[in-house]
Amino acid sequence: MNVLVCGGAGYIGSNMAALLAREGHRPIVFDNFSKGHRAAVQDIQAVTGDLADRALLLRTLRELGIEAVMHFAAYIEVGESVQQPLKYYQNNLANTQNLLSAMQEAGVAKFVFSSTAAVYGMPARVPITEDTPKEPINPYGETKLAVERMCHYQSQAGRLRFVALRYFNACGAGDDGARGEDHRPESHLIPLIIQAALGKRPDIRIYGTDYPTPDGTCIRDYIHIDDLCRAHLLALKKLEECAELTYNLGNGQGYSVRQVIDTVRRVSGKSFKVVEVGRRPGDPPVLTSDASKAKNELGWRPEKPQLEDMVATAWRWHAEHPNGYSE
Repeated sequence: MNVLVCGGAGYIGSNMAALLAREGHRPIVFDNFSKGHRAAVQDIQAVTGDLADRALLLRTLRELGIEAVMHFAAYIEVGESVQQPLKYYQNNLANTQNLLSAMQEAGVAKFVFSSTAAVYGMPARVPITEDTPKEPINPYGETKLAVERMCHYQSQAGRLRFVALRYFNACGAGDDGARGEDHRPESHLIPLIIQAALGKRPDIRIYGTDYPTPDGTCIRDYIHIDDLCRAHLLALKKLEECAELTYNLGNGQGYSVRQVIDTVRRVSGKSFKVVEVGRRPGDPPVLTSDASKAKNELGWRPEKPQLEDMVATAWRWHAEHPNGYSE
């Protein structure tokens, strides 16, 4: 299948494009390279462009015979979304509407959307199921939920077959450690701790040590990037028989901030400074997923559910690329 991978030079998109190629599909990366890295694309065909450019989208969809679209081209920083909400509504929502409009005109109906657990906000109960109330608390989560709703109505009109995949915390380096996580600036916990272990930052901070958890620190659900990408392939196949799907993608098992720090120390063999500071507003004590729907309907199972395996692949990539991708 010819698959357009929007945001395909980013962390998840590049790993997805590589898996598509390994599985015999033809991925075409569509990226403006404002956040992604050309070195992550390697020998995969790429179109340099922005989702705001409808004419280029139409030309790409038609001339390259695109049969399905995977969308990873959102801005993802929660704090930035609070400070610059219009930036997020423009890129995450308006540009996605532009993409869906171009797909409709080009006759491309299959759409795999990278959504987020942020659509749930601060749920009253965990683990979180797909039926948990959607009450996002920031523009990032709001824009992702708005796209899901837009897709729902487009599907109801008979013009789209889509799956929304609500991620928890993607981590690790995929493709046998060849494609790692290189956000600039970085905000995800595992690469931040690894940066401290590599001496790239002076310390790692724990925000709150008095939560009602076994060690007092927040617990989060981590999923290896390879497991995440495999779920996308299964979801794409499922669209052959279903017009609208939604799945949580997580491990179902949570790890605390202290557990992640200790695991990085153990895997890396490095010591580094840890600073305990006060809680951040809006951080729930525990966020874990119930991914049984994806397991039951897609036949999906995480193959790397252990934190040590996730951290080991991430450490390998960062140790080999201490300054991230070269371009």
